[in-house]
Amino acid sequence: MKTKKVLEYSSYDTIASMPERERMLVERARQATATAHADHSGFRVGAAALLRSGRVLTGSNQESEVYPATLCAERTLLYYHQANHADDPIVALAIASDPDERECYPCGQCRQTIADVERRQGSPIKVIMSGGGSASVVESGSDLLPFLFRL
Repeated sequence: MKTKKVLEYSSYDTIASMPERERMLVERARQATATAHADHSGFRVGAAALLRSGRVLTGSNQESEVYPATLCAERTLLYYHQANHADDPIVALAIASDPDERECYPCGQCRQTIADVERRQGSPIKVIMSGGGSASVVESGSDLLPFLFRL
């Protein structure tokens, strides 16, 4: 038996054409790139999460000379959220990069972590991937990883 999984997402040719709340979150993610420690790759990534309460948290990638110790912006933010604000679910997560010639998509580890947080909080996280003046949006981070790892 063959099964098909279809990915539905929104695509915006310009950030200006996005809804106000999503534009604001992309801007906060862009601002967060300034706090990245990316001395090795030169690729600064910022993430911004909108919580149900309206609060916005930000994070950025943190590189280490010991490469496996490096953390992406998304996981830096998600782990901080889970440690300090787990009772205030994440509604949306925006990702931006510097340089930003193209949209910035989460790596596989970040995709799994987003799905883990969705499962723990019992609700989806809208993921906004921006760059190059455009953005793509999925309604749930789990959509980015069709075969999730589950214990």
